[in-house]
Amino acid sequence: MSNFEMFFDYIQEISGKILSEDDKLLLTAHFKPRKLRKRQYFLQEGDVCKFIAFIVKGSAKTYTVDEKGHENILRLSVENWWLTDFESFYRLTPSHYHIEALEELEILQTTNAEIEEFLKHIPAFSAMSSIINQNNTIAAQKRMQAINHSAEERYEELLRVYPYFLQRFPQNMIASYLGLTSETLSRIKKNALK
Repeated sequence: MSNFEMFFDYIQEISGKILSEDDKLLLTAHFKPRKLRKRQYFLQEGDVCKFIAFIVKGSAKTYTVDEKGHENILRLSVENWWLTDFESFYRLTPSHYHIEALEELEILQTTNAEIEEFLKHIPAFSAMSSIINQNNTIAAQKRMQAINHSAEERYEELLRVYPYFLQRFPQNMIASYLGLTSETLSRIKKNALK
């Protein structure tokens, strides 16, 4: 299956609508395939995020670096997820985040102006975008609620929602994503096995 066939299937599945041949031609003309090496940046803090990208293959992390030099991972992304800093992308402001490839990354990327065209002219893309925006809002609210949860509850939620993260990402990244130390995560995992 080609990168674009995978992308088209994703749009149709999320939106519940069929893409016409003209829709597919428009998307193919304006989403550019790109590869990033492991550890290559898609975005660096301070830069304006000029692109939004659909992940065809690979994974990435979105993170900040605190004054002590520690990474704080806000998002781990895999195939069929989107990469961007939405605030920077839509408002054209400098980003507060780094987005870095964790594996060799194959993406399809486009610009803000092109997204606006797809939203106007491709019903399936518009419907997909609306559903993704709802899901992102809900996910952000859950992430904020998780701050009040115990370390064990955060880990259990991760197992429930993203069980495949444990196979894809090293323990130190999972710990950072959960707002825990690696030692705390090790203890929780050990206790869970008892």
